[in-house]
Amino acid sequence: MKFVHLADLHLDAKFDSLSQINGLPQKRRLEQRKALKKVIDYIKENNIEILLISGDLYEHKYIRKSSIEYIDKMFREIPDTQIFIAPGNHDPYIKNSFYTTYNWSSNVHIFGENIEKIDLKEAHIYGFGFTDFYCRESKIEEIKVEEPKDINILITHGSLDGGTDEQREYNPLRQTKLRQLDFEYIALGHIHKPYYNEQKDQKIFYPGSTISLGFDELGKHGILVGEIEKNKIKVEFKPIDTREYQEKEIDITELNSNEEIIEKIQELPIQEENLYKVILTGKRYFELNIDEIMKLNGIENIVKIKDKTKLGIDIEQIAKENNVKGIFVRNMLTRKEEENLDDDFIEKAIEIGLEVL
Repeated sequence: MKFVHLADLHLDAKFDSLSQINGLPQKRRLEQRKALKKVIDYIKENNIEILLISGDLYEHKYIRKSSIEYIDKMFREIPDTQIFIAPGNHDPYIKNSFYTTYNWSSNVHIFGENIEKIDLKEAHIYGFGFTDFYCRESKIEEIKVEEPKDINILITHGSLDGGTDEQREYNPLRQTKLRQLDFEYIALGHIHKPYYNEQKDQKIFYPGSTISLGFDELGKHGILVGEIEKNKIKVEFKPIDTREYQEKEIDITELNSNEEIIEKIQELPIQEENLYKVILTGKRYFELNIDEIMKLNGIENIVKIKDKTKLGIDIEQIAKENNVKGIFVRNMLTRKEEENLDDDFIEKAIEIGLEVL
């Protein structure tokens, strides 16, 4: 039995991190639609029997009806593929959601608050969906598989082995408990990094986000495709996103101006289809102007510049000097202590003041 596992498309996400570049968030939302179409085309071309969608298919807060109609149109193009959706924390199965109000294609099944089992000819599909923006307990670890000799698949959205309070808000699951259940394949969503073929006899899988949503999601993104038989699984990752988010570092220690930084940026090996964050490191001996560098570097797909440099002077030594600069630095350090000001804030203020002096 052939299947596709998709999660965390987040259709109609705002892409706030790209808002500095005019029109880029809108382009990225169009690329989400194209990504879904690529998945559907792959299903058509390969006669995929089951499509598993492990939550966060769309953004409940921002989704438009036209986008829901587009999703459903795609689903209706694969009538022979059974589609199973387990809503997540960004697209929960609530009263006013499109999961409950829209008339979906007949090949779509959406799981709700109760663990449900769907019997197919080839397998049994168990599923559970979020019915709120948080889920602290689903009882999934207590499932008793009714036909353990058959192929059994579990689909849900949740955090695996989460140790923080925040992770425990999103259907916390324990890998040790899940592995004890009689499932051949456990299709999860929520973690945006792919997780597959990392263990012997692995049965728990995350496809990651279908397209990258920001610079905390570097590298390739896509779906998992596979074939499953009883006690035998073959799973591969298929890239879907046409872009990658990448980071480039520039050490500015030997540079003397914003203009030299711009020249270094223009020398970077940049691929037109990707999106980049430039990280400035090293010691700085002049005042950085990130806005000016962003405006003048001339490379549209550099969408963020991060300053991780350190001031290239000995502040404590200058504070000992018996001159205007020393007095200025001593006053600033006194203010830092009296007002409990942030180190980076004071460092930047001292940098600007010394530049003026």
